[in-house]
Amino acid sequence: MTARDDARLGERRRLAERERAAFDAVPAPRLGELLLAARERKGVDLYRAERDTKIRARFLAALERSDFKELPGAVYTKGFLRNYALYLGLDPDDVLERWKAEIGASRPVSEPIIIAPRPLEAPRGGLTFTPGIVVAAVLTLGVLAFAGYITLQLLRFAQPPVLAVDQPAVTKAQAEAETFLISGRSDPKATITIQAPGQQVFRFEAGADGAWSREVPLNKGRNDFTVRATDPVTAKESAPINLIVTVPIPQGPEAPTLAVDSPNEGTGFTNGAIPVQGSTNARSITVSAAYQGPVASPAPGQASPMPPVVPPAKEIAVGEDGRFSDSYQLAPGRWQLTITATGAQQKQTTETRTISVAFTGVNLVVEIRNSRAWIKVWVDGVVAPGYEAGVTLQPGKSVEFTAQRSVEVRTGSSGATFFTLNGAPLGSLGKAGVP
Repeated sequence: MTARDDARLGERRRLAERERAAFDAVPAPRLGELLLAARERKGVDLYRAERDTKIRARFLAALERSDFKELPGAVYTKGFLRNYALYLGLDPDDVLERWKAEIGASRPVSEPIIIAPRPLEAPRGGLTFTPGIVVAAVLTLGVLAFAGYITLQLLRFAQPPVLAVDQPAVTKAQAEAETFLISGRSDPKATITIQAPGQQVFRFEAGADGAWSREVPLNKGRNDFTVRATDPVTAKESAPINLIVTVPIPQGPEAPTLAVDSPNEGTGFTNGAIPVQGSTNARSITVSAAYQGPVASPAPGQASPMPPVVPPAKEIAVGEDGRFSDSYQLAPGRWQLTITATGAQQKQTTETRTISVAFTGVNLVVEIRNSRAWIKVWVDGVVAPGYEAGVTLQPGKSVEFTAQRSVEVRTGSSGATFFTLNGAPLGSLGKAGVP
């Protein structure tokens, strides 16, 4: 070997020794760095580690900084290191040796060793009935029950009550029957209303099971009843049910039957068209009136008004079912109406009613006699509905108009058009054929 080769070999040895010295000079990682790297490999943050190990995050952060002065004491520090090492998958003994080396411990520390808690178990599969789940289930059931209740209430508010009547729509009662039992079913506690002849109304409550019944009076001939059910909470009404009860009208020489539905005794009217309605087994009905005086007594010193013209008696036709219905014109005042039913052998039955008439505004009755007439009518300055182009009325036809201020009538035949104003007959206002 030459001197040059020896020189090269020596240079190589010096370089190798220099590199080895440089490698030996790199310090070993501190305990905190080792713990930090292990946690990052585990993929958890300090707050997750705090929940899993039950060690406060600030103590874990002090361990990862190797800042052991921030810890409460050596005994707690050893316990924290052992638990944290087990959690991070490190050798707890190696970790404790590194800690002793870093704090410069020269002999084993004789403090008691804290037993590491068992590793947290993975949650078991399947459903676990925790208090939170039970409370949530109870709340869910409560919400569903409330929603069902609201739905039922909405359906109840949207639907009218049911109503059924036990009797057939047309029923024939015995000839001597004076009352009739109507019964049926509806919603529990529903309000049942029976409209009877003569403007009588029977109102009562169905039972808790929905059953109801009521005995009602009967007249001879046809008796019309209308039954309705009303929900007491929603005020919704059922569809009406009409019931006809017929009582045979006895035939013979005895006086005819007479039941007057209208007018009722003591009724006050604000126009002169008094409705006369009822039922009978007579062949004809006649109504007449007698003037009893003014509605209100005159003030002291004021003369009594002139008595009005008493209208002639009026005959009203009786239908095949025994019903009669018409109107009778009266002027203002107190009147006694006499309704007379005339049957076979001129036998009669009479009913009387005392009524009063006090007009408000204008009441005009237009009657066509002898020949037909064309009329057009304005009520308070507005054309009456149906009369925009005028109407041709036949003889015997009468129409009534009520207004606040005025009624204007144009006719194509003045002599065939007769007027009654507020119960006072005015007659015709011209000659036949003259507009």
